[in-house]
Amino acid sequence: MFKNQLRHSLKLRLIVSAGLMIILLLPTIGVILSNVFETRLTRSVENELSAYSYSILAVAEVENGYLLMPEQLLENQFNISQSGLYALIKPIKTGEKTSKLLQEEHALWQSPSLLAVMNIPLLPQPEVGKNSFTTVQFEQQSYFVYSYSVSFNYLISENDSGELPFTVHIIKDKQPLDALVAQFQQQLILWLIILMVALMLIQAIWLKWTLKPLASLKHELAEIEQGKQDALSNSYPIEITPLTTQVNLLLKTEQAQRKRYRNALSDLAHSLKTPLAVIQSQQEDFTGNAEQLHIINQIIEHQLKRAQSAGDSSWHIGVQVAEVIKPLLNSLTKIYHDKAIRFDVQGDDEVIFKGDKADLFEILGNVLDNACKAAKTCVAVSILVEQHHLSFIIADDGAGITEQQAELIMSRGVRADTYQQGHGIGLAIVRDLLASYQGSITIGRSDKLGGAEFFIQFPYQHR
Repeated sequence: MFKNQLRHSLKLRLIVSAGLMIILLLPTIGVILSNVFETRLTRSVENELSAYSYSILAVAEVENGYLLMPEQLLENQFNISQSGLYALIKPIKTGEKTSKLLQEEHALWQSPSLLAVMNIPLLPQPEVGKNSFTTVQFEQQSYFVYSYSVSFNYLISENDSGELPFTVHIIKDKQPLDALVAQFQQQLILWLIILMVALMLIQAIWLKWTLKPLASLKHELAEIEQGKQDALSNSYPIEITPLTTQVNLLLKTEQAQRKRYRNALSDLAHSLKTPLAVIQSQQEDFTGNAEQLHIINQIIEHQLKRAQSAGDSSWHIGVQVAEVIKPLLNSLTKIYHDKAIRFDVQGDDEVIFKGDKADLFEILGNVLDNACKAAKTCVAVSILVEQHHLSFIIADDGAGITEQQAELIMSRGVRADTYQQGHGIGLAIVRDLLASYQGSITIGRSDKLGGAEFFIQFPYQHR
């Protein structure tokens, strides 16, 4: 169902595409920003540890193969136990003539801050003159380790010298950086959510503004369908101006063609009526043709009614059912005042009939007139509005119509003079008008009133 709506709704397509762009794009930007922030912080830590290693090398001395370091370093964190910043110097075994201390397993030197730290893992040992930066895990915490390998030369005698290669390891607790990254990510997520909501609102406003011409076009088309205006009159963007221009041209052309068609048939019918009137006035000379002249006159009346029909071409016209039902019932009440017929109307008579007022008046007028002729005391009118149909049920409490009579009345090609009394040429007009609207009519017996029941149905769609 959603796929069908997505395929047929331009507005839904724009909402879904804009929403997907926001939902996918903003988190991606958030991940990129978080990674860039963490990378920059890590690079800053690496530069900081590199600077610490140079400061330690600056105060280191080698005499007689021994590494000499001052008791206190300038960076106070190296002097405080478990401060989170540690320094460690380990020898490098090379196989060449080096200091005798290289045979020992322990470190050459470690900062006071490292004295209480146990279980130091194996640290990387780059080649002399090179460095490395990595992360290690010990004591259930993560640490940055910057390692830099150097070699100090010292004099053993006037003709002999020694070499002391070692690696300076600067170790820094990673937890402060992780906490800073986590704080940044929390703030980033919060601002991304705020930005996402703001963009959604902006998109909604933008979509409403962008689609406003289409909403205006839809409203004008509905007004034309209801007969409140004859053409599109608003100003539209240049992208849909050709469409509105063509619609107006179509409406104008259709109205002109319908008018010409009606006028032509009306003129033809009236032109025939004049000589027929003359012939009828001379019936003393043509007494045998009186019946045929009457039939011809009925046919002309029938064609005049058809000429007045708008039919399917009136898709753009609309009328409230109440505007037709109420005047009809008022007129029929006066015509059949001697019967004192009671009219029972049920349903929504404010619904819009998508067609010409005269056509609906002709259809309902003929059926209601027949019902009044057959009724004893009551005529019931029900108006049913469904998703795809507009229906009228007209019933009376008269004698009713048999199935054979109903078939005869609705059969194609049946002549008007063969209809039963009370169901004459008017039903032929009804049948033709309904055909032009792709509607239908069926005749049965009313369960409630016991007389005839006419069920009229038109195609209909809610707006």
